[in-house]
Amino acid sequence: MDMNQYLSMFIDESNDHLQSLNENMLGLEQHPDDISIVQVIFRSAHTLKGMAATMGFEDLASLTHQMENVLDLVRNDKLKMQEIIFDTLFQSLDALQSMVQDITQGGEGKADVSSIVSALQGIVNGDMTTAASSTPANVSSSSSHEGTAVQLDEYQYSVLEQSIAEGHKVMFIEVAIRQDCQLKAARAYLVFDLLERYGEVVKSHPSVQEIEQEKFDRSFSLYYITQKDSSEMKSMILNLSEIDSAEVVALDQETLSQLSFGHKEASATSAPSIESTTQPVVAEPASKLAVTEENKNGARATGGTAAAPSRTIRVDIERLDVLMNLLSELLIDRSRLEQLADEVRRPDLTETVEHMSRVGSDLQNIVLKLRMVPVDTVFNRFPRMVRDLAKSLDKKIDLVVIGAETELDRTVIDEIGDPLVHLLRNAVDHGVESTAKRIAAGKPETGIIELRAFHSGNHVFIEIEDDGSGIDRDIILGKALKNGIVTESEGAAMTDEQVYMLLFAAGFSTAEVISDISGRGVGLDVVKTKINSLSGVVSVTSKLGKGTKFSVQLPLTLSIISAMLIKVGSEKYAIPLSSIIETGLIKRNQIRNVHGYTMIPYRDTHIPLLSLADLFQVKDFDEDSEEETEIIVIHKGDRLAALTVEDFIGQSEIVIKHLGKYLPSIQGIAGATILGDGQVALIIDSNAFIK
Repeated sequence: MDMNQYLSMFIDESNDHLQSLNENMLGLEQHPDDISIVQVIFRSAHTLKGMAATMGFEDLASLTHQMENVLDLVRNDKLKMQEIIFDTLFQSLDALQSMVQDITQGGEGKADVSSIVSALQGIVNGDMTTAASSTPANVSSSSSHEGTAVQLDEYQYSVLEQSIAEGHKVMFIEVAIRQDCQLKAARAYLVFDLLERYGEVVKSHPSVQEIEQEKFDRSFSLYYITQKDSSEMKSMILNLSEIDSAEVVALDQETLSQLSFGHKEASATSAPSIESTTQPVVAEPASKLAVTEENKNGARATGGTAAAPSRTIRVDIERLDVLMNLLSELLIDRSRLEQLADEVRRPDLTETVEHMSRVGSDLQNIVLKLRMVPVDTVFNRFPRMVRDLAKSLDKKIDLVVIGAETELDRTVIDEIGDPLVHLLRNAVDHGVESTAKRIAAGKPETGIIELRAFHSGNHVFIEIEDDGSGIDRDIILGKALKNGIVTESEGAAMTDEQVYMLLFAAGFSTAEVISDISGRGVGLDVVKTKINSLSGVVSVTSKLGKGTKFSVQLPLTLSIISAMLIKVGSEKYAIPLSSIIETGLIKRNQIRNVHGYTMIPYRDTHIPLLSLADLFQVKDFDEDSEEETEIIVIHKGDRLAALTVEDFIGQSEIVIKHLGKYLPSIQGIAGATILGDGQVALIIDSNAFIK
């Protein structure tokens, strides 16, 4: 039998089961005596084993079988769950995820999992010492990585990748201390102190904590971001006393991906499943892959596939993208037909075009709903990530997820994962205090991080709030003054919220010590850049000693939006309605010049006034000659500004077309759209005009 026809279904369902196994393992860790959870985990593992065996992936089936042996003892009350068992099972899941990822990329799902198998067999035989010594720190999916490789996770890899894209220099550095050195940790500290003065250390091996405790032979390696040349960095390191050698390798995108093999594994364990990037529907029952009745029951018990398979189908995301592009063209033609019908004024043509408009609107709503995906497809990987981070930091943290059913357009979902990883890691590392500090402050020893998603108007808000120590305004401002980001006079005039936003300045960090996980600020400029590229806004609120909240505001969709069409001279522009507060008129004598800024009265305050004609150098419109000027009041979060225009054309549903790689990124322009008369109108990114 040719199994290739079932491969796509196998991959999707395997990812479903692995996600279910991760979630249920986290639940079991909270309630280790709940046998019902063990039963669900066992059935899901058994189903996965049957599917893998049927498809001929023997390594995957063999490892799952070893997991089954352990779970069988637990469910029959012959073995009690304990920390080493949880750690080994989680590492088994990571290895399984790597195998499935390898299969997804066209491999055979091979992996060297002998150490994990030994650990599982040690647990079955009651030898926990063997299990502990056999459990590896990392498992590679299809090959081994020699030497003291620094294993990057998804967060660290994305920081390095973004730094290369922005023109920073990324290096892999390996330093060896002289054999006769008496104070290895002190020499290592001097190296790190030097590196911190000229850039950022992203990840080291061994970890910083192990180096501080002299738990290393005589060499260590790290990934580093700087503006200095590699030869200059090497020279400075070698100038330190008792340094034997220093190897500094400058990296580009290609060499980074080759060196950081660990990132591939991290991506495999934390990337959303195939189904998370498609509309989650399934065409045929899973029983074609797992032939026993128990397998079918297991799939249902773990929520692997749809509850009513006869009513749903699985659709490839590329087909949805093609459908959206065709709909976009249809909407452009609809606008053109509406304009022609208005000019010709034939009743039968008008009636037909009106009916076509209604059908087009219904079709648009259906296609947009097809592309909507619950944010749960991104959120579901975070509980495991937070659990592992908290464990590595010796903290107790509960992640509370609220509103995971909130839906977003697939294009937004695909891009929002990395920024949320950055913010969550930041909350775990620097938001929530250590257990000792929490107890000393009179707080519960377990910290709480809430991850919330909810709709508000045409936007989705995602909030990450911790009950940690909060952000100290004075520390942030002091660091910003030291780095020359703001002046003393500017800092004194800033509100708390404006000071907190300094965290998003490029390279800004308040971390007092180097951390392998994050610094309050490391990578946050990447977060802001990504969210801005999605036409979103990020804001921060905090209370010292109480906690911090990061709020991300995102548009529901990036494909078709409602916009106000305006005219400036011979140019036409579109401004998204989601950015507009209101429109109005302003008399020339109401315009004021305050400290070099053009301002107008608005409600009970004054707001900046910006001229679109000046911003885009429109030469055939002179607004100074007009007594009254039309304005559009726009907002970015709580901040307001007004744009002057010549005339309003009206509201319209527009299709966003990107300017393409041939045009550079233009500040204030989010893309373009084709109007009903065939003209091209630029879409204004109003966020760019509000600082």
